[in-house]
Amino acid sequence: MSQAEPVDGSGAGIADGGAGRATDTQGDPTVAPATTGDPTVAQAGSGARAAGRLRRSLGLFRSELTTTFRRWRTLALLAVLAAVPVLIGIAVKLETGKGSAAGTGSDGPAFLTDVTNNGLFLVFAALAATLPVFLPLAVGVVAGDAVAGEANAGTLRYLLVAPAGRTRLLFAKYVCALAFCLAATLVVALSALAVGALLFPLGDVTTISGTQISFADGLGRAALIALVVAASLVGVASLGLFVSTLTNSGIAAMATTVGLLITVQILDTVPQLDAVQPYLFPHYWLSFADLLRAPVYWDDVVRNLDLQGLYAAVFGSAAWARFTAKDIAA
Repeated sequence: MSQAEPVDGSGAGIADGGAGRATDTQGDPTVAPATTGDPTVAQAGSGARAAGRLRRSLGLFRSELTTTFRRWRTLALLAVLAAVPVLIGIAVKLETGKGSAAGTGSDGPAFLTDVTNNGLFLVFAALAATLPVFLPLAVGVVAGDAVAGEANAGTLRYLLVAPAGRTRLLFAKYVCALAFCLAATLVVALSALAVGALLFPLGDVTTISGTQISFADGLGRAALIALVVAASLVGVASLGLFVSTLTNSGIAAMATTVGLLITVQILDTVPQLDAVQPYLFPHYWLSFADLLRAPVYWDDVVRNLDLQGLYAAVFGSAAWARFTAKDIAA
């Protein structure tokens, strides 16, 4: 019994890096003493183990990204998002073809009245139209299914059997959710840019302040706006990931995330709750319009990014605390 105790006590160390050490020492009894006595050899072994962990992490991230973006559900969501700018562009073209100004007398998306004069404004109009509903809903579906979907399919336990670790797996899931935020936003922006270039003229951009900037500058601002919109979805992704760790049902996690999204947006419109509204994650979503001012008005944009970072920290930590302590039965 006295000889077995040290083996049990060192189990954690063997789990972390034992595979590499066993490979190095097998068949050569002189390696172990050299490793403990030669700092150069020890440093080389540590570097090899770190490189191995990095390769496993990159492989895990690549596998999760590939799996996420190959799902038919993900492709369908991206296709719907790409179709929204097409529908808006065709509607504006048909309306202006009848001799009326686009968006006149309607509560359409912001920038809609400027699309006929410059197709680049279709990018801003499409992002303004999809940000309140379509984009966060798509992100909520993907993030809500990240962990719960694996548990429901019975693959979560097998993922944890591999030498990935719960923290690394959860981080990979989170990176995939953030990657989808960026991909979904770029799909909307690129689709709108293509449709705007086909149906409407392109040229200098008139800012909200009334000044004109070059088309190249306007294109750069459109790219910056797309990045800000993608960052605005971080709060939804973090909330969805946390909800996904609470249940083993992917459908329940997605429905809960979408329900919370709708509830928070309703609360953001109630005048009596104006004291708490600045702390709700969708409150500053449309602040990206300030990037089309000259000079740029950064205050609300920075508040939005700070708020999304706060939600990422709070719900990301909550998801980690829940997932690392969760009893994985499937």
